Amino acid sequence: MASYALGTKKLMKWLHKNPLVEFQGLDWVCNSQLIARNPQFVAIYEGRKADLQGRVAFPLRGAVISGPGEGIDFYKAAEASKDGNTIIGMPSRNANGESNILFSIEKSVNQLRLRESIHVLATEYGVALLKWRPLRERAQAIIDVAHPDDREDLIKKAREKNILYSNQIFVSHSAHLYPSYINYTKTFKGGKTIRFRAMKPSYEEAMRRFFYRCSNETVFYRFFYSVKTMSHDKMQAYVNVDYTKEFSVVGFGGKKGENLIVAEARLVGSDDGNAGEVAFLIDENYQGAGVGSYLMSLLVDEGKRRMLDELYAEVLPDNQPMIKVFEKSGLPLKSKFDNGVYHVTLSLKG
Repeated sequence: MASYALGTKKLMKWLHKNPLVEFQGLDWVCNSQLIARNPQFVAIYEGRKADLQGRVAFPLRGAVISGPGEGIDFYKAAEASKDGNTIIGMPSRNANGESNILFSIEKSVNQLRLRESIHVLATEYGVALLKWRPLRERAQAIIDVAHPDDREDLIKKAREKNILYSNQIFVSHSAHLYPSYINYTKTFKGGKTIRFRAMKPSYEEAMRRFFYRCSNETVFYRFFYSVKTMSHDKMQAYVNVDYTKEFSVVGFGGKKGENLIVAEARLVGSDDGNAGEVAFLIDENYQGAGVGSYLMSLLVDEGKRRMLDELYAEVLPDNQPMIKVFEKSGLPLKSKFDNGVYHVTLSLKG
């Protein structure tokens, strides 16, 4: 479906009487109500600059032959379409090495001010899911996809303007170490599909909601004490992973974009750098489906990547599912019962 074409003689020859292409007027092609009838309609545009509120400035010139009016029509259509999305793609920096993600683009021209209309912002450093998220969460998600060298300044400005908490943590040396290779999707027993990613600071609220969904028993198995509340101070310390010493992988369930965390596994290196302690937290609705064993395999791979000699964990005797996860790992296993806790060690050598 198109309203006009501009190009070479080869293009025009291909278009001539081509039954695959239908030409209609702009009032039809860009009719947001008609477009919205298509489920999962996605509007994709190139951005020039973006800010922490989610506002976007478009290129001043380029190959896109549609004006601002048509752009708005497609944004409205994507918003009204069932499971539709609007996506902005842009590099984190321009050709001069300047950040394309700024604290504010208030004075930028050719700007889309409908910030709630931007559902996804993508750079080479990942994807920021912005749909339905409040300003603080949007800002943190956008900072997570900025160039690593630009994030600290963005955090500082956002703290000063109270967009982020005044004590917001930023682990600067960890920004370049984010394990982007953790990008897997796996279907488990019962048809449950989980998308696995490494932990990011912008997962704070999703992790908090995950903790509150878990039963007291599940949380106790993970921390060995009862956790009633997860304040910002606790939670931001948990999600700001220092990847020089730690590793954390989270699993997202439900529909894409829901930001529903259903599992987390963590590896914390010992002081001597020879071993790593592992721990797991899995949503009750996803337990018994093989999620724990898969997370264990990811931690084993990471342990070997870091050239650790062994992995270890402390497990309560009645946490039989976790004990079975270690037994199914296929690695040489040692177990010692002391003071009511099993001390389990898995060798990574050989």
